[in-house]
Order: sequence, then structure tokens, then C-alpha cells
Amino acid sequence: MSGIAERLAEVRERMAAACARVGRPPGSVTLVAVSKLKPAALIREAYAAGQRDFGENYAQELRDKAAELADLKELRWHAIGPLQTNKVKYVAKAAHAYHALERLEVAEELSRRRLEAPLPCHVEVNVGGEASKSGLAPEQVESFLKTVRALPGLRIDGLMSLPPPTDDEQVARGYFRALRALAERHGLPGLSMGTTHDYELAIEEGATLVRVGTALFGERA
Repeated sequence: MSGIAERLAEVRERMAAACARVGRPPGSVTLVAVSKLKPAALIREAYAAGQRDFGENYAQELRDKAAELADLKELRWHAIGPLQTNKVKYVAKAAHAYHALERLEVAEELSRRRLEAPLPCHVEVNVGGEASKSGLAPEQVESFLKTVRALPGLRIDGLMSLPPPTDDEQVARGYFRALRALAERHGLPGLSMGTTHDYELAIEEGATLVRVGTALFGERA
């Protein structure tokens, strides 16, 4: 065994402590275990330890793992990476939620291909204004939401961001607060923010989903 159960318990304890510090119930935050590039055997181990939500960055990897792990009936797949339109079909079929919606053509293709219940989506926002990262500028969110909210097959639950990495706690909090304020302005309850490096701060600033990989599965090759 790889020790995932112990690491999962530690992350959940730290999540609960972060919730307690700001008076939130521990059940108000969903842990998405980021399993990209990790073997299915490790996902099975985490599932056996009680984890149900898993995040994959690559659509074809999500497709393959969803097929391989189809016997795990309560497993929920979260697609968390940018999508090309020709890969949308895999997410539309297999995903429980999509965290990185930022292009209208992807939204339209997801809407067209989603045959089951509407796909819960988080719109990605580039809060740090980084040229190297995807995501909408904050001022683009309103018009984008107006368009995609009209599409059948999708449900817009909130906003997502992956802010610039920083060791300055106050800078990190500033990014999270900016995303929270933007979500509140548009009546969106969901906030997908926070990774292994900063998920406790993100929870203190209102995250409803945190995406944790390295703290659970170790470094990726």
C-alpha cells in the first residue's frame, strides 16, 4: 500500500481545521483528488479510503480511467484542464463536473454533446492576469455568463482560478478574495480554488472545492 489513506486523512483534518478557523462546517468544502498521470491502482486505493471526487486534466486520460474504473459506482470525475473542441465528447460523457470553462465554442460543444443531466461547470478566471495561463479576464465574465447560461446541457455553478504561485500569504488571499467577490457579484455560490500549496488559505477565503494532488499522490514524473 502507498500510504494514500494516511495522507488523505491528514488533508481532511487540515481542511476541517481551516473550516473551523472561519466558522464553516467541514462538509462545506469538497476535496477533489487530482489524479492526473497517476495509475488507476492509486485511485482505487484512495476510493477504498473513502475518497469519491477525482480530478483529471486530460480528456483522453479521463476517458480511459473512467472506462477502467467503471465498477466504482460512486466515483465522480472532475475535468479540470483546458479542452479542445475535438476532445469535448470525452468530458461530456464521463465527467461529473467541469472546472475550466472559458471558451464559448467549448461550451457550445459540451451543451450539444451532453445527453444526461446538465453538466455542472465552473468558469475559469485569470485573476492574476498571467499571459501564460488560460481563463477569462474578470471584466469578460459578465458577458460570457450571459451567453453560456442560455445553453441547454450546462449548469454554471461557480468560478475557478489557479492564481500565480506565491509564498506571500496576503497576496494569495488577495487573489482568492477577488474571485470570491466576482462570484458573489454574479450570484454564483461555487468557488473552485486552492491546491496542495494553498488549499487551507483558499478554504478560509471561501473555497467550496479544492484541487489537491501532490499532497495525496506525491510528485508527478
